[in-house]
Amino acid sequence: MKLSAHFLFAAAMAFSVASAHATTAAPVAKPDLAKGEASFAAVCAACHAADGNSGVPANPKLAQQHPEYLIKQLQEFKSGKRANAVMSGFAATLSDADMRNIAYWLAGKSAKPGFAKDKELVSLGERIYRGGIADRQVAACAGCHSPNGAGIPAQYPRLGGQHADYTTAQLTAFRDGVRKNSVQMTQVAAKLNDREIRAVSDYIAGLR
Repeated sequence: MKLSAHFLFAAAMAFSVASAHATTAAPVAKPDLAKGEASFAAVCAACHAADGNSGVPANPKLAQQHPEYLIKQLQEFKSGKRANAVMSGFAATLSDADMRNIAYWLAGKSAKPGFAKDKELVSLGERIYRGGIADRQVAACAGCHSPNGAGIPAQYPRLGGQHADYTTAQLTAFRDGVRKNSVQMTQVAAKLNDREIRAVSDYIAGLR
């Protein structure tokens, strides 16, 4: 009888704690796409184009990117974890709700395809992207970013069609310790030379 009483008391306490957590957990607000579009037009479109398909090779295409990845990057620009004087200034003006609205609006825009340009390097880039570099323990890019560059939502960003100049700059920044917000990418890029970085970046530009 005492065991039953103890069991019932413990069950009641567990239910009480679970209920407390359920009532105190703040619901995640649904993104407001109209506000996202307006915020993007006001803050981001000058550099990233009205539909998120930047035409400037130094500025990344953002259309169709995974929203969780975009939110993380904006938060890290704002906090300084990802250093970039221009983006830190813009991100500082955005609230968490703004970031969420913008990211989900961009996720709904279609990414325009890109093109590989260097025929001599693209075959090397394909080998690295699809198979890595075994003797240096460089993992295949496709393992995390998928064979067609679509990435994996909430974990790894979409790369397909991205400007080669931008990808080259980011891989170089990871390798040289300038960009520090991904230990995994720092470790991969540290094993790549300039030619390999250019090659894989060019191949990525043509993925679709």
